[in-house]
Amino acid sequence: MDSVGVAAAAPDAGPGPAWQSKCPWGAPNTTSISCSLADVMSEQLAKELQLEEENAAFPEVVASAEGPFITGENIDTSSDLMLAQMLQMEFDREYDAQLRREEKKINGDSKVSISFENYRKVHPYDSDSSEDEVDWQDTRHDPYRADKPTTTPRRGFIGKGKDITTKHDEVVCGRKNTARMENFAPEFQVGDGIGMDLKLSNQVFNALKQHAYSEERRSARLHEKKEHSTAEKAVDPKTRLLLYKMVNSGMLETITGCISTGKESVVFHAYGGKSATEDKVIPPECAIKVFKTTLNEFKNRDKYIKDDYRFKDRFSKLNPRKIIRMWAEKEMHNLTRMQNAGIPCPQVVILKKHVLVMSFIGQDQVPAPKLKDVTLGSEDMKKAYYQILNMMQQLYKECNLVHADLSEYNMLWHDGKVWLIDVSQSVEPTHPHGLEFLFRDCRNVSQFFQKGGVAEALNERELFNAVSGLNITADNEVDFQAEIEALEKMNEDHVQNHGKKLSTFSSDGDPPIYDE
Repeated sequence: MDSVGVAAAAPDAGPGPAWQSKCPWGAPNTTSISCSLADVMSEQLAKELQLEEENAAFPEVVASAEGPFITGENIDTSSDLMLAQMLQMEFDREYDAQLRREEKKINGDSKVSISFENYRKVHPYDSDSSEDEVDWQDTRHDPYRADKPTTTPRRGFIGKGKDITTKHDEVVCGRKNTARMENFAPEFQVGDGIGMDLKLSNQVFNALKQHAYSEERRSARLHEKKEHSTAEKAVDPKTRLLLYKMVNSGMLETITGCISTGKESVVFHAYGGKSATEDKVIPPECAIKVFKTTLNEFKNRDKYIKDDYRFKDRFSKLNPRKIIRMWAEKEMHNLTRMQNAGIPCPQVVILKKHVLVMSFIGQDQVPAPKLKDVTLGSEDMKKAYYQILNMMQQLYKECNLVHADLSEYNMLWHDGKVWLIDVSQSVEPTHPHGLEFLFRDCRNVSQFFQKGGVAEALNERELFNAVSGLNITADNEVDFQAEIEALEKMNEDHVQNHGKKLSTFSSDGDPPIYDE
């Protein structure tokens, strides 16, 4: 007989006494529900029994944290989209829990912790935050930021007896200095000194403070320099505006590009246009010389201007930007003198502040080569030498000028003759250093042509006497320069006594003119 039959036959036993059914310590009178073996093996029956047990164990569980998608009345199992969203949400919850376990495992008890917050996949409607988390929108206290050091009271000390701490305490001052570093400029990175409990001495803090201020001023100067100065092959906005005005007025047809750069200026090529006045003729090709406004090269060259009587009253050491405009004006006046004397040089068209427009020495945007870059034959080299000697004598006697920077770098070879350029530093012979500049020019010219194989080239002392007309008879260069300095001192004393420039150099007639 099987167990089911036995269980079913048990109630059919004869009735027992009445006190046995009412005794609380007696065996319970249980009734078994008869069922077949097929019902026992049914999965649906097993699920129903499991749900009954769960409902009996947790009768009032409300899935309030499951979100609106899985609440009782919103469950729609017939929708595949809803099922997919529910499965994805459950997967994301498990993934976030795994991330939190990894964070806890890696961080441990370390003060510096890492966070996988950016990798979480919590949905916007999922509120998984705990009560211990800080609401960063509603608090002004940063738990990861160290507190600033407390200030000492007005009496200047804290504590009593041996535990007294004054405001001059090394630790207290060090922490205060660390906190005061936050007042530096934002560009000056100071780091988290408070969090590291950094203690800076007064000497270190003062040095850092001075460095921060100097860096801030330097940054401002660099920004201003970039805005208001010409750079390599570039112009500042003010210079660009001047060039635009020249083009718009029709004086220049177009500006093609940069043809030369130097320490003091940038030279551009341009095609000439039409002049507003009929008496001025603009050359077909022009050279625009833009003097750099960076002041790097001009700050040490004021000696060429401050002792020149033409600009002495206008020279101001305190305003170096005016030196640049005076430098351009000085070159314009010197070129005008040379042009009137018939010396081959660029023709001045117009001067606008620090922008000088001249005629172009060259052809079809190709500038004439410098004397140091051209290869000349013996006859052309000899011809160039005598031409330069003539120009130096004309420059000294007729123009009353000394080039002061004459060399093969400032002489161009064009149309079979030499052209002089870059005369912005030229001074008069009565300049306190005029004769020294002339002797330096004579040395440069003599050395260049002697190396070039010109046998007729004079040495620097003979060339100086030939150009200036002074008969200085010194056997060596040291004595020769000493007599030159004596003449300059004599001229300077004369200027101080009489207040005007008069040449006191003794000369035996006009300087000789050398010809071929």
